[in-house]
Amino acid sequence: MHKFTYGVRKVVSGVMRHPLETSVAVAAAVVGVAFGLSTLERWLRARRPHELAWSAALAMFAVAAGALAYGAQAGWSGPVFRVFYLFGAIADVPVLALGTVYLLAGRRAGNSTSVGVALVCAFAAGVVVMAPFRAPLPVDELVQGSKVFGPLPRVLAAVASAGGAAAILAGAVWSAWRVRRTQGERRLLWSNGLIAVGTLVLGASGTLNSVFGAMTAFAVTLLVGISVIFAGFLVASGAGRRRAPARLPAVAPARPWAPPVKSSASQSGSHSPSEVNA
Repeated sequence: MHKFTYGVRKVVSGVMRHPLETSVAVAAAVVGVAFGLSTLERWLRARRPHELAWSAALAMFAVAAGALAYGAQAGWSGPVFRVFYLFGAIADVPVLALGTVYLLAGRRAGNSTSVGVALVCAFAAGVVVMAPFRAPLPVDELVQGSKVFGPLPRVLAAVASAGGAAAILAGAVWSAWRVRRTQGERRLLWSNGLIAVGTLVLGASGTLNSVFGAMTAFAVTLLVGISVIFAGFLVASGAGRRRAPARLPAVAPARPWAPPVKSSASQSGSHSPSEVNA
C-alpha cells in the first residue's frame, strides 16, 4: 500500500510539474496561433507583405511558447531548449520588425530588409543547433543562455532582439511624427504604439526573472506581450473602427410630369361647336 501511494504521488507530481507556467505558456501559444491565423487570412485575401511577415513571426512565437510549455511540463532537454532559444530569443522579434518595415517603408525597403533578416535567421539556426552546451541543462527550470551557451549564440540573441525592438520602436515614433505632421489617420499611430509596447513587454523577461522566477517570467511576458501586440494588429486592420451606416440602394428619380399629348386621330375626330351647328 505504501508503494502504491508513493507511485501515485510520483505520477501526480510528474503530471503537475509546473502547472502555472505550463498553463500560461499554453494560453500564450493559443493566442499566437489565433493571431497568426488572422494575419494569414488577411494576407491570403489582400497579399500585403507586412501581414505575411507578421504571420511568420507569430508562427515562431507559437513554436517558442509551445517549447516553453513542453519544457515546463515534461522537463527541459537539449532539443527543446534549442528550439525555444532560436525562435523565442533570436528569430521572432526581427521578423516582427520586418512587418513594421513593410508597413511603414513600403515593399522595396521591406524586400531589402527581408534578405538580411533571412540570412541572420538562417545563420542563427545553424549556430544554435551546433553550439555545444558548456554545462548540464537543468530539467526543472528554464536556464539562462549565458549559463549553458558560449558567446556566439548569446551575441546573436542580444543583437537580434535589440535590433528588432529598436526598429519597432523607431517605427512607432516615425508613425507618431507622420500622423502629427500630416493630420493623417490615427489608427496607424495607435497600432504601432501597441506593437511597440508589446515588444517591450516580451523583452522584459530578463527583469522579471529576479521577481517571479525564470519560467514564470517568460510565460507571463509571452502572454501579456502577445495580447498587446494582437490589440495593435486589430487596430491596424480596422477591426475596432465604427462601421459606416449601410447605404440604401439608389432609386432612380421619378420622371417629371408633363400634360398628355393628344394623338392625331383624336384631333381629327373632334369638331368645334360651330362645325356641329353648321
